[in-house]
Amino acid sequence: MDDTDDPIVEEIPVFLSKHLQDQLYLFQYPTKTEIANHDDAVVVNCCVKPFTQEVKVDFGLNLESKHYDRFKGEQFAVAADGKNTYGAVPAKGAERPTYKRGIMDKQAFTSSRSLTDISKYVVGIYTEDKEVHLSPLASIVQLRPSLTHFDKEDKRRKAEQKAQNDETDDEEVAQQVTVKFARGTGAGAAAAKKTKEQRGTYDNFVQRIVEEPWCETYWHARNTPTAELERQKMFCTNHQSNQSLALPSREYLNKLLPHDEHVQQVDANSVLPVYNKAMLKTMPLLEQLRVLLKDAKLLSFADVLHILTEHIDPHVNADKVLALLPQVGILLHGNWAPKSEVVYPEKMLSHANGVTAEQMIRARDYILFRFSRTSFLYRNQVMTATQLPPAETLDVLKTVARVTATKRWELLLPPDKEFEQKHVELVQRQELHWRATEQMYSEMDWAKETKRVRKRSTRKSESQPSTSATTTTMPPPAMHLSATET
Repeated sequence: MDDTDDPIVEEIPVFLSKHLQDQLYLFQYPTKTEIANHDDAVVVNCCVKPFTQEVKVDFGLNLESKHYDRFKGEQFAVAADGKNTYGAVPAKGAERPTYKRGIMDKQAFTSSRSLTDISKYVVGIYTEDKEVHLSPLASIVQLRPSLTHFDKEDKRRKAEQKAQNDETDDEEVAQQVTVKFARGTGAGAAAAKKTKEQRGTYDNFVQRIVEEPWCETYWHARNTPTAELERQKMFCTNHQSNQSLALPSREYLNKLLPHDEHVQQVDANSVLPVYNKAMLKTMPLLEQLRVLLKDAKLLSFADVLHILTEHIDPHVNADKVLALLPQVGILLHGNWAPKSEVVYPEKMLSHANGVTAEQMIRARDYILFRFSRTSFLYRNQVMTATQLPPAETLDVLKTVARVTATKRWELLLPPDKEFEQKHVELVQRQELHWRATEQMYSEMDWAKETKRVRKRSTRKSESQPSTSATTTTMPPPAMHLSATET
C-alpha cells in the first residue's frame, strides 16, 4: 500500500513511567454501577496483605440518610457480636467488635485477584499537551461486599448449640467400635502418602495466606495534596526521545533481541522440509512417493494412485508406481508404509532424549515385523524389546499405528486383502524379507525373557550336595534348520 493512500494524521508521543510499577493497584467494583460509585465516599479503615496482594476497605454508611433503617442496623450489630457493643471496652487479647458503635455503620469490601498475569496491562493518562503517559500495574483486584457479620452470627449459633448438646449429653453411651489395622506398605500406601504430602503442601500455602496479618494503611481522598503528589508520579519526567527508534531495522532488532552465545543454534539439516503441490510436481516420481508415504504414514495402493492422479500427474502409470514403491516403502498387510530410513534420516536425533536415527530405525523395523505377525501391540512390550525411552517409543508407534480404548496399538488402516490377492508376488517377496530378518527380532524378544530369568534367586538348596552345581539358562530361539536325531 502506498503511503499517500493512508497519510499520518497526527503523531502523539508515548512515555513510560516506572515510579509506581511495584505499588500501583487497579480497583474494580463489579457490583457497583457508574452512578453509585465511591468517589466521594468516606473510608473508615483500609488494610492490605502485601504477600497475597489482598485489600480490605471499610466504607462508612450515612446513618442520617432516609434510606437507612437504624433498627435493622442495630439488629445486624447485635447478631454479629452477640451483644450490644456500644461503649464496651474489649478485654486484652479478645477479638475486637465488628461494630464499635453498636450499629452497622460501615460496609466492608474485600478483594479477589481477577488476573494472575498483569504484565501486559498498564494505566494511561492523556494530557492536554497531547501526550500519553503509561504506568505498569502491580495488581488488578476486584472489590466485592464482604458479609462477615453473617458468618460470625452462624459461627456463634453453632457454638451455642454445641454447648447445649454437651450439657444434655452428660452420660456417655457405650457403642461398639470396630478397629481395623491396615498395612502401611504397597502401592496404595505410597499413593496415600503422596496425596497427603501434596495436600499438606497446599494446606500450608492456604494457611500462609490466612495467617498473613493485615497491614493497616492510610486512605487519602482523591482531592488531598498527598493523593495529588502520588498522582504526579504517573507522569514520566524524562522526555528524552529514544534513539533506538531511529536505528535501521536490523540494528533495532539486534538491540531488541540481543544475540546470546549460549543459545543453541538450530541445525538446518535437522529441520524437516515442507512440500506443496507445486514442489511435488517438479520432483521425480520416486521422490514423490517418498514424500507421500512419509506424510501419510500408511497408504493403500488405491490411495497412492488417487493422490498422484488428482493432484500431481493425471497421466501417471500405475505399473511404474508399483515398481518404484518397494524402493521407498514396505508392504504391510496390503498397505504401504514408508521405510524406516525414510522416516528417520541419517544423523537425525529424537526431540525428547536425543536418540540416534540408527536406534529409532531398529525399533521401527521391529514394530513393522511384529505387526506383520500380529494385529496389535502393547507399548510396554515394545519399550522392553527395543530399550527405547517412553517418549521415543510413543513417537515410533505413532508412525504406523494408533492406540485404542483398550490401550492396544493397531495399524492405521485395515488390511487390504484385495491388493494381496491381486499381487501375490509382491506379498511373497515381502514375506521372504521378514523371514530373513526374523532371527534378529526374535533375539530381541529372547533378550527380554532372559532378563527376567536373571532376577530369580540362584542360591543353592540345603538338601543338595555342596559339590554339585547346576546352571539353568534359557535356550536361544529355535533356528529354522533341518536336523536328524540319532
